Order: sequence, then C-alpha cells, then structure tokens
Amino acid sequence: MNTRMTRLHQINVRVHLAVEGDSVSVWTAVNQGMLKYKGEDGPFPRLFPLSGVMSGAELSFKLEPSDIIAVQEQPLMLHCQVDGIPPITTQWRHDGLLVPQDRHHTTFINGSLLVAHFQKTKSDGSSDEGDYECMAQNSFGRVVSRKARIQAATMADFHVQPESVLAEESGVARFQCQIHGLPEPVISWEKDSRPVDTADERSGRFMSWKRRLFCCITYFFKVWLCFPFRYTLLPTGVLQITGVREEDSGKFCCVAHNSAAVKHSAEALLTVSDSQSSVYKEPMIVVGPENLTLTVHQTAILECVATGYPRPIVSWSRLDGRPIGVEGIQVLGTGNLMISDVGVQHSGVYVCAANKPGTRVRRTAQGRLVVQAPAEFVQPPQSIARPVGTTAIFTCQAQGEPGPQLTWLKNGQVLETGRHVKLRNNNSTLTIHSISQEDEAIYQCIAENSAGSTQASARLTVLWADGLPGVPTNVQAEALSPNTIQVSWREPEQNTQDIIGYVLHIRRTSDPLEMEYEEAVSKVTLQQVIRDLEPSTSYTFYVKAYTSHGASKPSDSVSESTRGEVPAPPSLFTKVLNSSVVQVMWESSPKMGQHQGFRLYYRSAQAPAFAGPTTFPRNVTQWNITQLDSSLVYEIKLLAYNQHGDGNATTRFVSLRETLEKSVLDGSCDCLQDEQSKTSTTGIIIGIHIGVTCIIFCVLFLVFSYRDRLMMCKTVQATPQAAHSAALESSSSSQGASGLNGAARREMEVNGSAAGKKVVDSNELQRLFRQQNPQDTCTVSADHLSCGLFIKMFFTNNVVK
Repeated sequence: MNTRMTRLHQINVRVHLAVEGDSVSVWTAVNQGMLKYKGEDGPFPRLFPLSGVMSGAELSFKLEPSDIIAVQEQPLMLHCQVDGIPPITTQWRHDGLLVPQDRHHTTFINGSLLVAHFQKTKSDGSSDEGDYECMAQNSFGRVVSRKARIQAATMADFHVQPESVLAEESGVARFQCQIHGLPEPVISWEKDSRPVDTADERSGRFMSWKRRLFCCITYFFKVWLCFPFRYTLLPTGVLQITGVREEDSGKFCCVAHNSAAVKHSAEALLTVSDSQSSVYKEPMIVVGPENLTLTVHQTAILECVATGYPRPIVSWSRLDGRPIGVEGIQVLGTGNLMISDVGVQHSGVYVCAANKPGTRVRRTAQGRLVVQAPAEFVQPPQSIARPVGTTAIFTCQAQGEPGPQLTWLKNGQVLETGRHVKLRNNNSTLTIHSISQEDEAIYQCIAENSAGSTQASARLTVLWADGLPGVPTNVQAEALSPNTIQVSWREPEQNTQDIIGYVLHIRRTSDPLEMEYEEAVSKVTLQQVIRDLEPSTSYTFYVKAYTSHGASKPSDSVSESTRGEVPAPPSLFTKVLNSSVVQVMWESSPKMGQHQGFRLYYRSAQAPAFAGPTTFPRNVTQWNITQLDSSLVYEIKLLAYNQHGDGNATTRFVSLRETLEKSVLDGSCDCLQDEQSKTSTTGIIIGIHIGVTCIIFCVLFLVFSYRDRLMMCKTVQATPQAAHSAALESSSSSQGASGLNGAARREMEVNGSAAGKKVVDSNELQRLFRQQNPQDTCTVSADHLSCGLFIKMFFTNNVVK
C-alpha cells in the first residue's frame, strides 16, 4: 500500500513538473495508449498530435485526446492542448456528463486529464470506460474535441484451439489458434514447451518471410546458428510448416499475451508419416484467403496454403484485372500474400491460384479486402466576419471510406437549424440568414465514419454597424377572420431616421423554425394584415427594422390564433325508394373544414315549418325518410355543424308522384321497344330470303340469253360459200333496194330467207356481225341494269323498312 501511494505521488509530481516545463513527455502512451513511465534516465518519446484543423477561430486544438486501452487499477492520462486567446478554461465530459474534479480525476492547467486508478466497474456500478471529450472556452466561444474511447484491457479464452495434424514427409502442416483481447493479443508458438522461433537469448527472434532463404544469426560477428526457414508465423495466429521432416514431430502450443494477461492454448500433436512423393496428386488449396476489413496503414495478410504433387505453384491476382503492384508487397512462406501499409486503392477481391507445373490445371480461392480510411477534411470551414442582417456561409467538405457523416456544433452544442439557419448538401454547407449578435460563435464541423473522426472550427464575427435601429416595440396581433390576422407594432426608440422598411416574420406556432416565411412592409406602415391563413390555427410573429447598414435585433414574438370557421355545405343526393320512402345521401370533403356532424330537415312544400332537425355524427352519410305522402312535393335540407355553429345548408326538392309515374312510363316504353325490335328482326329475315331468290332468277335469265345468241352465231358461220360470183352480181344489181331497207334485208339474208333466193358470203356476215356487236352489248348491259335496279328497289322497300 505504501509502495502504491509512493508511486502515485511520484506520478503527480512528475506530471506537475512536466506541465510547468511545458512538456508531458515523462508519461506517454504506448501499446495503443497504455501509460508507461520511462524513468529519469530513459529517453522521453515525443507526443504527436492527432488530426485537427486550426482555421484561425481564436480557439482551436493543438492536441486532441486519443483512444486508450487502460489497465485495471493503473493510471491513465488523456491529453488536450488548446491554442487561443487567453483566458482559456478546459473541462472534460465523460459520456456527455462533466467529469468532476476529485481525488480520482485531475485536470491540469495544460488541459490534460489524469484518471488516478482506472476501474472498469466501480462499487456504485459506474465505470471509467466510455467516450471522453475535451471542452475549451474563452471569450470567443467554446470548442469540443473529438471523442476518445477508453476501454479496459481484457483477454478472453481461446475460441479456436490448435488441432493435431498428420502430415506426410515433405508436405505441409498448419496449426491455428484465435483469441479475442484488448489490445490485440500477440501470438507466439511453442514446440515441446520451447519457443518455436527462438534459440537462446543470444540468438534473438526471427520470422520467415521468403521462400528458400537461410537465416544466419550472428553474435559478436561470428556465425552462431544457420538453418533454412520452413516455419512461417502469421500475425493472425497461424503457424505453417513447409517441407515437413521427421524432426518436426512434437507437441505444439499457442501462446497469447497482451497487457491484461498471458494464456496458453491446448497442445496439438504433429505426426509425420512416410512420403509417397512418386504418386501424382491434383493441386488443392487447403486454406484460402479470408475476407478482411482493415484501416489504412495497417498490414494485410492473405493466407493461401496449397498441396499436391508435384508441388503446385501459387500465384496471386485481382479479380478486377488490375495489377497488384510491387510496392509494399511480399510473399510469406510458400504463398501467403502480405500488403504493408494498405491504402484504399488496395481494396478489392484477391484470387489465389494453385497451378500444376507445366500445365493449365489450377485451383483457385478468393477473399475480399476492404480498406477503410478515417475521415479527413478536403475543405475545412474558415472564419468569417459579416455585418448584421447579412448572410454567412460556411463550407465543410470531408472524405473517407466509408463516406463520413458531417455534424455541426455551435459553441460546443449541437447546432439546431431554425428560421434562419439552414444545412444543405448533406450538411456540407451551413447558411445563416439575417445574422444577428446571437449568431456570433465558434462553429465546428465534425466529420466521422467507422474508421475515425476529426473536427475543424471556424468563428463567425458579427459586425455591428453604428446607427442601426433599435428593436420594434409593442408588437400585437389580432384575429380578424378565420383566414386573416392583423399585426401592428411601434417604431424603435432610437435611430429611426434611417429606417427604410420592416420585415414581418411569420410561421405556424406548431411548425419548426425553418418553416418561417417573411413579408416586407413599408416604413410608413406600422401594421400588416396577413391573409390566406388557416382557420382555428395559432401563428407566431416578430418584426425587424432595416436600414441601409443592416437590420435591428428581432422584436419580441407574439402569437395569435385565427377565428373558427363553420363548415361548408355538404354534397346532397336523394333517391325515391317507393311511394313513401326517400333515401338521403351526403358526402363530406376537405373543403368543408372541421365539422362535428350533420343536421337534416325536411317538410312538404305546403308546410310552414321543417320537421327536425335529425342530428347525425360525422361518420354517418345516409338516412331514409319514411311515412311520406306520395301526392306531395318535399323539401329536404342538410347542413354540417361544428363548435363555431351551423354551416350553410344544401337543399333538394323531391316529388314522389312524378318519380313513380316516370317509372311506369319507362316500363311501358320498354315493352313497345321490345315489340318493335321483334317485328324489325322478322322483317329483315324475310327480306333477305326474297332478295336471294331474285338474285338467283336474274342470274338464270342472263345465262339463257347468252346461250341463245351463241347458238345463232354458230348457225351463221356454217353457211356454204358457193356461188360467190352470183352473190356479187346480185349485190351490184340490187343496190337500190339494199339502200331502201338495208336493215330488213340484212336480217333476211342472215336468217337465210328463200324469198330473195340470194346467199350472203362470209365477208358480208362478218361485216353484219360487227355492226350487231354494240347492239348485243347494250342488250346485255340493259339486262344487268334491270336486275340491279330490281334488287335495289326490293331491299329499299322491304328490308330497310
């Protein structure tokens, strides 16, 4: 106990002296942040600040706290150094709550926080684990550092134990163990209780990175031990043995150690059997690469173990065809790929191929490498100065993998967007409209993704010009109707001579601040009627006075509600069900506004007063009026109502007598139409039959006429051609008679009349028939025309009618 108190006293003294000397190098963070005391005679390591951007905000971080893995009951220190105009006060937050100043926590004047005894779980259930933030404040504002996560060093049990292996001589043996811990445990191996990769203290530690290389360990410039590398130790907890020999047989054990504990795994036996190297074996990948997710600057190891005879050749490629490159690339053992200092460009799918020498026989396996990059700024926000009433714009652009999320702080608190504060373009652009003195602050842009976070700050200075008007006073609002409110105010008490106008800011009270809109008002008008508002709705107003130099501060806000409005008339429909019942139906719509229900009135046209009202809730939309007189005309009236009164009514007149008579007439007309429809159908059928008969008759008539003419032509062509000279003589001697009645003579001659005892030759017959052809054609055409006219007249008179 005394020793512990002495050590704590020494810690406090050392840190105090270091602070006075403007150095904190006595205590530093090693092994991912665990504090180690180097002693008075030892070298003091240098402290490097984390990523932070100083942009002339009159207050910025020179050094921000980093993540630390702490040891139970050991002290830890979080560093925070701020650059700015004094005086500067520094505070710390733990999971959003202020860290108290007590014997367990100490904040030094340089901003660093000391936790005297780290405890994962305290007696009251609290813990020192969590997120810590450094807050610094001066007269210009407040800034908050990145979050530093404090975690307790732990060591779990092995969740993957090495298993016994039976390997052929000259073959490959592989052991694996896995264990979780903070910080990440360092894995080593033992064979038969002796370290696999060490000889004695003089030989040092070695590790195999290349094939077919020999390690010669030299001590005092003399060769102490020289042997070929066949053992490959991977940081992932894998031990590979290539070219297995009989002397490799034994018990292998995995050893994991970190700042929390040291643990040994179960033992696994390696048994070496005789080799059957002359037997051909297909290439086979025993272990392929696994999917990895790393952060930039880490080392990626993609494992690939292949067997076969002859020994296969292992090669690597990218699935997308891009070259792997050579810088930072090494091959470990017989085919493992190591990429040092990985970057985002190394992300991709890697393919391991085992090829049989001299052939195209191959086996492949693939794994995906994802490289994440912490957020970093491409364009941090810059401090600006703007006159009051103008617009200020901050731009913040960051990159990373995955893409970072941007958050804005105002004086250390999350920025709330409002009536004049807008965030656009995925929060990369901050716009402040109509700035006032309240907007003067330090604004921070926080860029964060799964790989890390960073922050940058900038200050907004509001320039307050001389002679700006005072604040408008006595702002009042009065509802004039369900849709209008009148807002009035008085002039400011000072600097009114340069006022050029006023701006009235309006929004519904229930809406967020960014839903505000504005109306400009003349300087001679100290009131404004706001129109097109919603009934029964509360609105909030405030006023600013403007000059050519800027705007005044906003006036006090005032709220007022518009008056209520009665509902609009509903849509009304009626339907006569029988001689004494009328069905009334109605519809509600958004145009009606708020309504609580409906009221129904009705009366006969002669009655002086309405019957009713019958009141219905808003969900009822129909009703039957019964026991009516069929001989009367009725007036039906429907209106909607709410808390503000009854709305205008919709009226309908209904006559039961006329409706019933119309129904009867409609029924008789339907019967007549049915009878006429039947008669018309019968006439059409009869007409079609008659028309078809006439067409057949005309076709037969034309056929028989054509046959008679054809027979006559054949008879004439068969007449003998004798007495040709006699015919010519007769023709010349009787020219006068032929000229008197040529047509009659031709007819007699054609028919072979014996009265004249003359025979017509073939030339004369041809001449006569050529003259008769037009006549015959006209006769046939007339026959066709007669039949066509007959059919047309028949269908017109019988079918169509």
